[in-house]
Amino acid sequence: QVQLVELGGGSVQAGDSLRLSCADSGRIFSNHNMGWFRQAPGKEREFVAAINWRGTNTYYGGSLGGRFTISRDNAKNTVDLQMDDLKPEDTAVYYCAATMGWQTQSERDFGPWGQGTQVTVSS
Repeated sequence: QVQLVELGGGSVQAGDSLRLSCADSGRIFSNHNMGWFRQAPGKEREFVAAINWRGTNTYYGGSLGGRFTISRDNAKNTVDLQMDDLKPEDTAVYYCAATMGWQTQSERDFGPWGQGTQVTVSS
């Protein structure tokens, strides 16, 4: 069973960088594509980025690829989200999730999910 735990959230100032990490305590991480989503208060969960199981291909939601970078280390069973030039609108709970799909941004195609980590960006 895949058990995902997100780490690295916190409170930062606009323009700062933050790196989130998702660790898998299960056994099938290396066979799954992985993604990050975020959910701001009062809003629906939003797709952020995904990476294939080899770590060779990625895709991003909207224009986030210009500031966010997803990567993974299969030897460590981790997938990271590097977030640069953070803005107040990036404030959200960030979730990682596994998927057997590709080029999908629908949360229905992802699972299981981690418990999320809070990122707060102040102006």
